[in-house]
Amino acid sequence: MTASSRAHVSFAEYLEAEAAAEQKHEWCNGVVYAMSRGTPEHGSLCGRITLAIGRVLAADCDVYNSDTMVHIADATLSTYADLSVIRGPRETIVVKKHGKSLGEAITNPVIVVEVLSEATERYDRDGRFVAYRQLASLEEYVLVAQDEPRIEVFRRAQNWQGESAGTDENIAIHGGQVSVDDVYR
Repeated sequence: MTASSRAHVSFAEYLEAEAAAEQKHEWCNGVVYAMSRGTPEHGSLCGRITLAIGRVLAADCDVYNSDTMVHIADATLSTYADLSVIRGPRETIVVKKHGKSLGEAITNPVIVVEVLSEATERYDRDGRFVAYRQLASLEEYVLVAQDEPRIEVFRRAQNWQGESAGTDENIAIHGGQVSVDDVYR
């Protein structure tokens, strides 16, 4: 991510600009950052982890891809997770100007998934993870490695201690078993 503007902007100003932008941006503490585009490998892993998690979720869960903004008010952050899951009713923040919606973001994911890359791994493990933990709804944070078959799951119920699984292993995600080999086939 690179800063596209160092001027501080309100969330409403960010959403208004984001609606017209050709590239996605992240809003963090009033500063807007351009988000890098994913590689084909990144896109493939996002698709496979979406399918794998989707197969094990309860019927009252909905899966959202990276087109859906996640807003974390306590962290003053709006970003695009690679995958997020909501159980039950969806809660959102909608910003309107002159009666017209500038944008909408979900605020109650129970699972957030990030596919790691060399460029984003440090931020996904540190800054984003700290921010996501401020979501009262979040139960699991899932990291999917891009350079080796490895999935890590961090759970609120276990004080955010992580567990990982690799080749020939399954990992529990939201009560279901996900095969690492299915994600990396």
